[in-house]
Amino acid sequence: MEIDDKKLKELIKDSAKNISTINIMLKNNLISKNRLNNFITKGVLEGDCSLSEIKGYTFINKETIIKKVSQKLNYDYVDLDALDFNYKLAIRFPFQRLLKYTILPIEDGKNDVTVAFSDPLDVEAKDFIQRNINKKLTILVSSEEQINEYLKKLEIEKGMKDVILKIRRSLNSVEDQDGSAIMELIELIIKTSIDLRSSDIHIEPSENSCIIRNRIDGVLIRTFLFEKDIYAPLSSRMKLLANLDIAEKRLPQDGRFSYKINSSNYDFRVSTLPIVAGESIVIRILDSSKAKISLNDTGMVPDNYERFFRSLKSSYGIVLVTGPTGSGKTTTLYGALNEIKSVKDKIITVEDPVEYQVEMIQQVNVNKRAGLDFARTLKAILRQDPDKIMIGEIRDKETLRIAIEAALTGHLVLSTLHTNDAIGSITRMLDMGIEPYLLGGALVAIQAQRLVRKICVKCKKEEFIDIDSLNSKIKKLIPNDFTFYKGEGCNSCSFTGYTGREMVCEVLEVTDKMASLISANESKDLILKEAENYNFRSILEIGVQKALEGVTTIEEVLRVTKS
Repeated sequence: MEIDDKKLKELIKDSAKNISTINIMLKNNLISKNRLNNFITKGVLEGDCSLSEIKGYTFINKETIIKKVSQKLNYDYVDLDALDFNYKLAIRFPFQRLLKYTILPIEDGKNDVTVAFSDPLDVEAKDFIQRNINKKLTILVSSEEQINEYLKKLEIEKGMKDVILKIRRSLNSVEDQDGSAIMELIELIIKTSIDLRSSDIHIEPSENSCIIRNRIDGVLIRTFLFEKDIYAPLSSRMKLLANLDIAEKRLPQDGRFSYKINSSNYDFRVSTLPIVAGESIVIRILDSSKAKISLNDTGMVPDNYERFFRSLKSSYGIVLVTGPTGSGKTTTLYGALNEIKSVKDKIITVEDPVEYQVEMIQQVNVNKRAGLDFARTLKAILRQDPDKIMIGEIRDKETLRIAIEAALTGHLVLSTLHTNDAIGSITRMLDMGIEPYLLGGALVAIQAQRLVRKICVKCKKEEFIDIDSLNSKIKKLIPNDFTFYKGEGCNSCSFTGYTGREMVCEVLEVTDKMASLISANESKDLILKEAENYNFRSILEIGVQKALEGVTTIEEVLRVTKS
């Protein structure tokens, strides 16, 4: 039986005191989440509470309330990342005022000016905009976190104004023959990207502008927005740095360059791709510290670490690390190499390409143009008397067969495979045409992994989750007394709520019984049942555990496991 409006109003009015009471009522269906959202929306519209006040309501999703308020006011709620807005309009307004009201001018139309508001009921903010325009005001609504994120980028871009002016002057004169102005811009982009902990920089031309996006913790965010005329000198100079042909714009190209930032040397891998609006340029930032990573630092839970570490001590066999692109497989392999490298063993790797150089290890770069592919390199490596071999990726049947033969003739082979889970890797290799008895005899362990974003510790808070909205597979993993967390968004995490990433993984250690099942080509279900007898835990189970520990959010776990 639900409580009446009067009691509900009293509870919400003193929400800081009654937060646990409200959460218990939600869990026990004394009040539905939908009714609570509608009640607060009504309160905001009638002036009983403001959108800024509901920040402290941990029992609701603030974005849901803002969407409901926007809908009632007939304002569109938008994702700023989906808009190609004109940044020149925003810099015409006093920046501190935009920051104060959390608003972002988006478009200067023929008859109106479009502005994104975080609070569509903020009369003072509306008055400020109206005083600065002589047209009709069109209001869109977006999240406070997203608007703050773009205002932060705008502040950086305002600081780049002098550099952009230098570039424009150089385009119209012969003064800047050495391209120092555009190099200054490139250095600013690279420095900002490194400061933001980016793994990749994306330079993309659009119809109206040049967009710079950064991949941070596995997710792309828009960092800079320049006018279209900046793209041509920027892309040309970037191609020169990477020793690419600046005249070739019809074919993809790959290159590499090194650059010193903040007294530290960095390597960058550059890829270009012809697109309708020009060329998409992606720069991978190669962090040499990953070459020295320890398995202890990857975030593996203790029992999985013990299983994986034990497999690395095997004198022969195959140890596989699996997962989709960008799940940290290569980093795990480097961590494994650091665990096993020794002056007593000869370790050779074959990679495409070699990203980081590791001491005491012989590393070979695949060169397809010269006819040096994975399979041919592996054959040559076996004549070099190795003890342990690392293969960057198993891509075809021939490479897999040579790897298995090497494993069965006394070598420990480490490699990666693109599959979703550990047991699915067995099926995949059998489908590639490998005989079950060979596979059963060669496999030592299979690790499947993902990377989850970690909650920012500076803006971490409890989050209410409606457990009924989750599927049954996840529900059974959640205890009765549970608490989940999320990052609210702050300057430290660029208003994303996340800082850094951590591994979630499952490790399938191949026992003698399991090897027999694989050799007999038994079903996936039977192999899984045997694994569970040895306390095998799936990626989803480990992910939910990390969410309950407050390391990550349940949304992030569901995103990477696609559950």
